[in-house]
Amino acid sequence: MDKIVDANFWQQLFINSKSWIINELPGLLIALLLFFVANRLLKFFTKKVKKGLILHAERQGKQDKIEASKRIETLTSIIHGFIKIILWVVLLMIILQKLGINIAPILAGAGIVGLAVGFGAQELVRDFISGFFIILENQIRAGDVAIINGTGGTVEKMAFRTVTLRDFSGVVHIFQNGKINTIANMTKDWSAMVFDIGVAYKENPQQVMELMKQVGNEMYNDEEFKDKILEPIEVFGLDKFAESALIIKARMKTKPVQQWAIGREYRRRLKKAFDEHNIEIPFPHTTIYWGEKIKPLKLDVNEQILDKIEK
Repeated sequence: MDKIVDANFWQQLFINSKSWIINELPGLLIALLLFFVANRLLKFFTKKVKKGLILHAERQGKQDKIEASKRIETLTSIIHGFIKIILWVVLLMIILQKLGINIAPILAGAGIVGLAVGFGAQELVRDFISGFFIILENQIRAGDVAIINGTGGTVEKMAFRTVTLRDFSGVVHIFQNGKINTIANMTKDWSAMVFDIGVAYKENPQQVMELMKQVGNEMYNDEEFKDKILEPIEVFGLDKFAESALIIKARMKTKPVQQWAIGREYRRRLKKAFDEHNIEIPFPHTTIYWGEKIKPLKLDVNEQILDKIEK
């Protein structure tokens, strides 16, 4: 209490304050000004980078513009937030130092805490880093049909820590991004349905291939399906000699996720066309062969024998 009313105390406080204002305050003001400028520059460059990436995605035209914009927005927001946190931490350290507070113990303590958290959260950090690169590289996105670690289904949710996948039976599978080993995206940019059509050995492969092309072209020109099919059907030819069939391979490119509906409709139409042209689709049966000299036995049944059998 005596020090407060003491004139020497106030004189010394005034001298110290004057010295701090002259020596430390300019540096602090410069630090605040630099922080403000850096923050504005960060916002400016973030907008520029975001706009440039969106324009680049639109020029490529290989992916959905809305989905590309969402992905770019997510990535730029994360990078912007991370750099902003670094700027705030640096500014706080400068302010504490200018106020005469020794920041060495704070840095040491933060290092120890960060080390402890790092050891305890290695898996969490790995998940976030893996998730960041999955989104950055556009490996999969919500709505895609993918096979992750051998499990297939529709991607319902993409996050930086996990991926949520729902299979055909409705079962939801959740994968940690850091534990994803393999990703097979079945609907990226475009999809395709591959057909392995089997016909009997007695059929003419050329006739079958022409019929397959005809049915495929009819679908390609159909008003209901032409917007879902990207290219006319590709019939590659006789692919292999199977045990009881000739296998002819073909492929039809479609928009993402449409390949299964297109494949079902094509098979339905092809079956109808095969029936109309008497082309046999092989099925398990047994043929008795009597040799070249012995003709196959023929049963000649007349109406009188049938009447007796019925009686």
